Amino acid sequence: MLNAVLNIFRIPELRNRVLFTLAMIAIYRIGFWIPLVGVDQTQLEELARQSATEATGFGKLLEYVSVFSGGSFKQSTIFGLGIMPYITASIIFQLLQSAVPRLQELKKEGASGQQKITEWTRYATIAMCVIQGFMWMKFLQGQGLVQPQFRTQTGILVFYFGGLTALTAGSVFLMWLGEQIDKYGIGNGVSLILTAGIVSQMPMAIGWLANNVDFSLQSGEGGVGVLGILFLIIAFVIVVAGSILITVAQRRIPIQQARHTRGRRTYGGQKHYLPLRVNHAGVMPIIFASSLLIFPSSFLGYLATSVSQDSPDWWQSIVFFMNRNFQFGEYPYIVCEIILIYFFSYFWTTVVFSPDDMAQQLRENGSFIPGLRPGPRTAEYLETVVERITYVGAGFLAIIAVIPSMVARYMDIPFFVSSFLGGTGLLIVVSVGLDLIQRIEANLLMRNYAGFITGADASRRGGGSSPSGS
Repeated sequence: MLNAVLNIFRIPELRNRVLFTLAMIAIYRIGFWIPLVGVDQTQLEELARQSATEATGFGKLLEYVSVFSGGSFKQSTIFGLGIMPYITASIIFQLLQSAVPRLQELKKEGASGQQKITEWTRYATIAMCVIQGFMWMKFLQGQGLVQPQFRTQTGILVFYFGGLTALTAGSVFLMWLGEQIDKYGIGNGVSLILTAGIVSQMPMAIGWLANNVDFSLQSGEGGVGVLGILFLIIAFVIVVAGSILITVAQRRIPIQQARHTRGRRTYGGQKHYLPLRVNHAGVMPIIFASSLLIFPSSFLGYLATSVSQDSPDWWQSIVFFMNRNFQFGEYPYIVCEIILIYFFSYFWTTVVFSPDDMAQQLRENGSFIPGLRPGPRTAEYLETVVERITYVGAGFLAIIAVIPSMVARYMDIPFFVSSFLGGTGLLIVVSVGLDLIQRIEANLLMRNYAGFITGADASRRGGGSSPSGS
């Protein structure tokens, strides 16, 4: 592996791409030290700490959103919204492409149509930034987190205008950084920015464990014992290995290409495979399920605190029961999360994968599945296979999503620590890491260098490595 890393810097083009990507990520992280004008950062940090300690709905919302924003909402900075407005807009347009005929036509036009969809996605990103930024600024004002000099009638207008402008410009700048990484760097720019934000929280999680470790066999008051540390390490290794396995797992369907005879020569007839991903929906089901469950949890928490003593006893019992059982990590919460993950897994797979289109493409390419007639019979078979493997993939996603909440709930560990044992953040890091390694591997092998996976034999098979990379 060390030789593969050294080979990266022996190739000028690949070295420049890697260094450019690292420089863009460094710029992205620097932005989290630039605070918004007019926000009382001290009171905001105290509110976030108190909410996390009391396990309120607001605290869970901050912890969950901070995973995707790449920072901590304990500090309101110009990059506070992160890259999520662009990702949200992209998901919306991807869903609309299966329902809006105009978008379907643009998708079929190729590069020109995709460029138009990308342009609309950018406009939608700005709209999402304004909406999310206004909600965040309104919350800061309602909690009294605005500095005194900005609480006047003129000052509050300056606070809103400056805050919305900074948050929108920050997210648009991150979107531009992602495009620059796509063009001049290596890897998917938006995914790398999101991954960098998630990984940046790992030192804080390790620091919390180091400060709260209890070297007795069992954990003491507010600490984590040796057995707990060992459990966390083993669980982390197993979950990461399982995430890698489910990310690359495929169901290979044998495909036979039809033979064509022209004169005395026969063309075609090759056998190959149609790979269908077991986890075809990726991390989308967990994102949708977790996002939906945040709002009833937060609303019930607010409703429980606003119930007066004069309210009927039956109403108080219902509100307190619902609030207690739909909080993060409780059994009804976990059951609802699993159900939603299965639902969105099948929903997302239905949106992005069409068995009829796949069967039509096989027919147009002169290929067929042995034993099945091209057309509707092939589409029916593909639909059955996808339904079965989606069930397995959704089950794994449910396990990954439940592990952090159960660890946080029953081991009394903060969510920003347990989130590295599963959930959306871990799956994003694993999938982006695998994609980055594969791209670097392809660049190394193309220039007859040994890669991360192929080993030292690659250079000998390619005829030896060239110092100039040619």
